[in-house]
Formats: sequence, structure tokens, C-alpha cells
Amino acid sequence: MTDWTEKYRPASLSELRGNDKARDALQKWAATWDDHRKAVILHGPPGIGKTSAAHALAADLDWPTIELNASDSRTKDVIERVAGEAAKSGTLTAGGSGRRLLIMDEADNIHGNADRGGSRAVTSLVKEASQPMILIANDFYDMSNGLRNACEDIEFRGVSKRSILPVLRDLCRKENIEFDSEALEQIAETNNGDLRGAIKDLQALADGKDRLEADDVVTSERDTTEGVFDYLDTVIKKAGPQEALEASYDVDETPDDLINWIEDNMPKDYHGEELVRAYDFLANADRWLGRVRATQNYSFWRYAGDNMTAGVAAARQGEKGGWTRYGPPSYWSKLGRSRATRDKRDHIARKIAEANGVSMSTARREIMPQLAVMTHHCTNRDLTVAMAARYEFEAEHVAFVTGSGKNTNKVESIVEDANELRESESVAASQGAFEGSPEEPDPDVELETAESAETEDEQAVAEEESEDESEDDEQAGLSDFM
Repeated sequence: MTDWTEKYRPASLSELRGNDKARDALQKWAATWDDHRKAVILHGPPGIGKTSAAHALAADLDWPTIELNASDSRTKDVIERVAGEAAKSGTLTAGGSGRRLLIMDEADNIHGNADRGGSRAVTSLVKEASQPMILIANDFYDMSNGLRNACEDIEFRGVSKRSILPVLRDLCRKENIEFDSEALEQIAETNNGDLRGAIKDLQALADGKDRLEADDVVTSERDTTEGVFDYLDTVIKKAGPQEALEASYDVDETPDDLINWIEDNMPKDYHGEELVRAYDFLANADRWLGRVRATQNYSFWRYAGDNMTAGVAAARQGEKGGWTRYGPPSYWSKLGRSRATRDKRDHIARKIAEANGVSMSTARREIMPQLAVMTHHCTNRDLTVAMAARYEFEAEHVAFVTGSGKNTNKVESIVEDANELRESESVAASQGAFEGSPEEPDPDVELETAESAETEDEQAVAEEESEDESEDDEQAGLSDFM
């Protein structure tokens, strides 16, 4: 029996149901690809049309597709050989516009060493690709920072019940199945935004039937992985300790990530004494996670999980009402926003470490803060010039340490003076080795010098022989007393 999700997959983006904004954004990405030449990440819960949208876009634009998914080997070699060749080169037959589309499904399942360099290979690939690429992921934040920053992203959301119902009605008509409206409503309600799941349920329930009744619909909930936002609502607002712990088993997050989600969103609902108690539990969880990192004993994860879930729920005083806008950990967004700053800081620390013969940690934590105080806003100009000269700082580095604007005349003049100071110090250190120009040697002087050197060599040999004879005499004299 043909799978209805494949049989009725949208042949065009215009047939996609739900996610109109995401659909329009995807069309715009493709239309302007020649201008930005960036890959795009389609992310959101499973079953909402991300892969269908990618294939429908390719059909609209007459772009042949090459697909690589989680069932394939995800090693660096395979990605570079299969996906790399497709993304970096086109052919004369690669569609009406000379393009081909690479679709990489489950891109959030590529994790560094586990895939032997696969994550780094994908990041390099999206930066170098000369063909459009669509990466599909359920969890945007489960992808590496470098990969997310190298791509545009479009979020797909769960398909609403009112968007699912017309699809189910249309399928019933195409398959000549009569239906009770309440039956379709129950299917749409049960699947909670998962259009693919709703279609699969309809096909399973309608198999062998000419009519679908409400009594035919099994109302048990589909076994799906709970989203992290739903879980935050559970653990922070209403669940008891046991329920919070058991609900965490269905969250597709590692304890290292889950603790960041809880820590960042907990203060939005917890206050006063309950917040203090909750932080105590999170501190215990963090200690257990530290032991995991130190020993690589992942059995300690259970103790971290107990504290960050059951402990946080137990710290709450009663249930919390209302709606709270939860968001991803600010730590992650800060890392993304401050990457350039951190790179600049590390570059400066490396310069200081090399010049002073210390570690980068010492340079960053001890020397840089002192330099920042002593050269604040370049008030001590001579010292600032000396610092820039010693560490070969450019304007942006001087501005970073002193807190001044890098394009100000003051900073630019300091860098110029520092360059002059370095040059003068280099000349002084050479002790005149590079001053003047070499003259043509005088043959008479050269001969005289050679004769003088020969005489000196003869004298040196004579002195050595004399010393040897004297040593022999001393040795002979000592032997008389042995």
C-alpha cells in the first residue's frame, strides 16, 4: 500500500498547508540566492512539512535534487565526496537555470567526533558551496554555532488544526472515503500540529473502509518526543517532583543543555525563597555534570537529572498560572553575538603571551586587565604607545584594550608612533649592522689582511705547541711522585 504522505506530497509550494510565512521566506531565499549565496536551515518539529517544502521548491524552480539524510554515512569523507561534489559544481543539465539543490535532512544529528568530522565538513561545505543548499533540522540549537552562523534560518511551526482539517477532507475525497467530520477533528486534535502524523493516522484508520466514523478513531495520544518549551511549562509551573522527572525522559535534550534551558527560564516564574532553593538544586546538578566531564562516567547524569528536574519542581511553592515567554538560553545567543569579540580578545592575549613568555590564560586574566587600567582611553599616551609597539597591536587591538574608538585620530596616531618606535628600536638593536652600504673590497688590503691572519695562525700554533710541551712536562713531573 502506497504511503499517502508520499503519494500526496505537495508538488508545488502553493500546495503546502500551514506555515505561510515560512513558505514565503523560502521562496525569497531561493529568488535572491545569487545575491547572498548562503545555505538555509529549515527547522521545527517533525511532520510539519520542512522536507516537503524543500522538494516543492525544487519542483517549482526546476532544480534537480540530491538528498543526503541520517540513514547515510555522515562521515567527513562521505559528505565531502557526495554532498561536496553536488554543492560545489553544476552541470549543463542541472535544471533550467543551471542549478541543482542539495537537501541534507536531519542535519541536527551530525555531532563532531561521533561522525568523525562530519559537523566540521558540513560547516566548511556551506561556506564554499556554489550551489543552493537546504539543511533540515528538528532542533535548531542542537546544531553547532559555526554552522548556524554560516546559514540563514527559517522556522517552521506546528500546523494548526484548522489547516490540517482541509487536508484530511481532501484526502478522503481523493480516496473515495466518506467521513464523519468529528472523526477528522479528533485526528487533527490528537496529532497536535503534526500534519504527517495526521495523514498517517487517517490512512491507518481508513484502511479497508468506505466510511470513517468517530467511533473508529482511537483517541490515545501519539507517542511523540516532548518539546523543550512544553517541558519548561511542565517543570517550572505545575509538575510535582516525580512527574517532572518522568517528563524529562521524553525531552530530546542532554542534561548539559537542559540545565541551561531551565536555569535561564526559571527566574521568569520563580521568585524569592523558591528561587533560592531552585538554584541550590541547579548547583548540585552542575556539580554532578562536572563529575561526568572529569570522569567520563555518564551514570552520574541521573543524579544531575534528579536535581535539575525533581529538585526544581520541589522548590516551587504551588502552581504557576498564566503564559510565560520562554526562550533559548541567553548563554548560547551571547556566545554567537560575542564570537568576534572573543576572537579579538584571544588574538590580543596570544600576542601578549608570546611576547612575555606566559600562558594565554595568564595573559588574558592577569596582564590584559592591568594594561586596560593603565592605558584607559589612552590617557597615558607614552605607555599606550609603548604597549602597542611591544605587542605589535593594530588600531582595533589598541581600541579593545583601552576602550577607545578604533577609528579615532588618537588611536591612529598612537599606532603610527608605535610603528616608528618599533623601527627605531630595531635599528638600535642592530648596532649599526644595517647602516650604510657595502663597499668594494681593496685587493691590497685583502692580501694584507690574509697575510696578517696567516701570521696570527702561525703564532697561535706555536703557542699551542709550547703549552702542550709545558703540560707534558707537568704530567711527567707529577708521575715522579705517583
